[in-house]
Formats: sequence, structure tokens, C-alpha cells
Amino acid sequence: MAGLCCFNPQHAGAQSSTSGKGRNIEGLIKYGFSLVKGKANHPMEDYHVAKFMQKKGHELGLFAIYDGHLGDKVPVYLQKHLFSNILKEVEFWVNPNRSISKAYEKTDQAILSNSSGLGRGGSTAVTVILINGQQLLVANVGDSRAVLSRGGRALQMSIDHEPSTERGSIEHRGGFVSNMPGDVPRVNGQLAVSRAFGDRSLKLHLRSDPDIRTINVEVNMDVLILASDGLWKVVSNQEAVDIAGRIKDPEKAAKELTAEALRRDSRDDISCIVVRFRG
Repeated sequence: MAGLCCFNPQHAGAQSSTSGKGRNIEGLIKYGFSLVKGKANHPMEDYHVAKFMQKKGHELGLFAIYDGHLGDKVPVYLQKHLFSNILKEVEFWVNPNRSISKAYEKTDQAILSNSSGLGRGGSTAVTVILINGQQLLVANVGDSRAVLSRGGRALQMSIDHEPSTERGSIEHRGGFVSNMPGDVPRVNGQLAVSRAFGDRSLKLHLRSDPDIRTINVEVNMDVLILASDGLWKVVSNQEAVDIAGRIKDPEKAAKELTAEALRRDSRDDISCIVVRFRG
């Protein structure tokens, strides 16, 4: 079940939300999601994927958060195309990491070559492929994040790509990092992430190659959380794991995480997926 989250731009200032849940064929692995539109006066820019599918005799869980900026066309494109591009790579079953990297690059090139239709905006991405309930492939660009609970302790599976930590790469490409305007480091004073899909006007100074991490699912791993920075700006990794870990229903857990972010006055769009591996 993949969720397309769309809101009426005429009501962009209103509080809008959507949620849902699903499970794998055996019913042992469950997921839930919750997306809440932020307080900014523009349509929702967070999109997600959460579904199980069969492919060449394997069960794949596909989970993603796409946090758009300057419009929703790029995250909508990613929601429709990124996973299919990954799975179309001929090497996927023998070299999944290389296939993910190639698909991210090809997808970004497709977005840039269609900028007349997709506009000047961009998007982060954090994607997780769960293979046969046994192996996790986590990839990301930008600051949408994946966090795993291992024995109740938070383990960050993705890397936040921020201008302050990738200043060298940005400057090497001829760009600069500035805290003006505002108080957040930005690429060329504009974008608060150092890697993203799209963003044609900044692409000379941005990267879109993902960091990728592979991990086997172990008995002491109970919950995986994917979320946009609307959650992570106000809730720590451990706090998120603690909240999700004590709520057995993953949809209720995702809704509680987005509600907690709102209580802490997060003003951004907030999207969250909780995957529970057992129980």
C-alpha cells in the first residue's frame, strides 16, 4: 500500500493529515504511517511510500520519505519512479548498493532534464528496501532520516547531509555556505541540505549521490522509523524509539510521533513511517 498524500492548496493553511497501515503476507511485519501538513502557507510537500510486493520470488518491503522544497512536483516524481528505477537495475540482486547508487543518479538526471515540467524545486529522500524480512538496504540524500531500534537503543541508519558538515564539497564545486539569511547554514544562502534531487539552479554545488547502509535484521531489532526533518528537528532519535517502542500498533505509533512533534511546535510538514518487525 503506497500512500499518495495530496492536499487542496486552497486550504494550505489548515491542519491536514493522513495515516494508514499494512503488513507483509505472513502478517509478522507491520507498518504504519502518519503525515501532517505543516503551518507554512503552501501545499503539503512531504510524500511517502509504504508497501510490500513480490519480485522474482522475494518479498520486498519498500518504505520512503520524500521531503520536497519549492513545490511538490519533485517528491511526487520520486514517489512514482525511484523504487521502480532501483528495481529495474539489472545488477540489483547481485549488487544492490551499486544499483541503488545508479538509480539515484539516473532519477536525478531525469528530473533535471525535465525541469520545464517539474519546476525548479527539489527533494530529499530516505529509502529502505527490506528483503525477505531479513536484510535492510537504507539509502538517503538530504536530512530525512531512518532510525532503527536495536535492543531499545536508537541506531541512526542514514546520514544527515547538511551544508555545515559538507562545506568542503560545496566549496570545491564553487559554491559557498552562509547562515544569511536566517540562522541555518545554507548552500549559497538558499538550501539547508547539501544533497538533494532536483534543484537545477544549485546543482553545480550540490550532490545527489546517496549514502547507503546494509544491515541484517536481528532478533533484538523491533522498530524502524523513517521521518522528515519536521520530526527530527524537535524529537531526538532515542525519544522517537522510546515512543514507537511502547506502542504496538505502528500506525498509532506514527501518529503519536507526529502529534508529539506538533506539541513541540514543529512548523514544518511532518511525515513518519514506523515498521515493526515482530509482535
